[in-house]
Amino acid sequence: MLRGYATMAGTQRFVQRHARHISNYVKFDDIYLSNVGMGMYLGDADDVTDKMVIQAVKDSVSAGVNVFDTAINYRSQKAERALGKALHSLDEDDAISRDSVFVCTKGGYVTNDADVQMDFWQYVKQQYADKGIIHENGISSQYHCMEISFLESQLCSSLKNLDVDCIDLLYLHNLMESQHQDVAREDIMRQLLSIMEWYETQRAEGRIRYYGLATWESFRVDSKDPNYLNLESILDMATKVGGKNHGLRFVQLPYNMYFDQALRTPTQTVQGNMVPFLQAAKTLNVGVFTSVPFMQGKLLSPGVLPDFGYGKPSTRSLQFIRSTPGVLAPLAGHKSPDHVDENLEVMKLPPLDESEFDSLLTKLLS
Repeated sequence: MLRGYATMAGTQRFVQRHARHISNYVKFDDIYLSNVGMGMYLGDADDVTDKMVIQAVKDSVSAGVNVFDTAINYRSQKAERALGKALHSLDEDDAISRDSVFVCTKGGYVTNDADVQMDFWQYVKQQYADKGIIHENGISSQYHCMEISFLESQLCSSLKNLDVDCIDLLYLHNLMESQHQDVAREDIMRQLLSIMEWYETQRAEGRIRYYGLATWESFRVDSKDPNYLNLESILDMATKVGGKNHGLRFVQLPYNMYFDQALRTPTQTVQGNMVPFLQAAKTLNVGVFTSVPFMQGKLLSPGVLPDFGYGKPSTRSLQFIRSTPGVLAPLAGHKSPDHVDENLEVMKLPPLDESEFDSLLTKLLS
């Protein structure tokens, strides 16, 4: 088991060892994070994909990446296991230490286990229902569960899958998107408060370092939308249960040159002012990781993105996202060697500074 979590000293060593450009790292809450991370959403739940993911993690580290994002339901638990195997191999080769990498996963969606030959609902019955972990009507129509007994079971599985004793960042996965169809908003908020209380106990026990919300629509939509969440209100809840040093420090949401609501659409109130989400997060000191940088490949076709230099569309996409004020890192999903090499070309370049980004944005919008 790899013990510990990302620290300032460990991530500083990583930067000194792997950085081509020091500006490709962001200091947040006294840890240094690469401004490109690796995501692990897509792929078949098979051993061939495992091998590709393991090698992609190793290649990402070699290029200077120390942020890795997965979820227990990705590839039916095999994504977490592949990441765990890769990190162990890198540790054995002295390419990393546990305190030099930032490991993120998510809980909430009911999943089976690809390594157990069992029908999905048979697995759910045996693993959760028969053991009293999930109670009657505990699973939403979107295959999501917010019962703490279930989230506790998932955390135990994630720690085992990753073979670590502490997860740097544990997200609650798509809460509103997966519950509002079946549960009243006020009941969801009450349950979220209880979940935050439980997260704080897990921090105290050293099983997680931070927690956050991984979302699809909640921070990008209008306040009248049933998926909507207000970041300032969520942080007030976190302060209520964890004090000023609470662990809710990160959010994940979609953002790219097509899904630009986080940058341009005022959806959040901060101190009575309506502002876009990224501005709100920056003001409230919340770290933001972004998903779907390529819209699952749709933005990589010729002619889709405007050409403002930086070679291939993948490099352009990642350069734009990671240079956006308020973004810590886009999470690039890649497995094949060609895609890994292509996506990591951006790590050979420094990001745009804020004035350069503003000039580019003005040019793109004109």
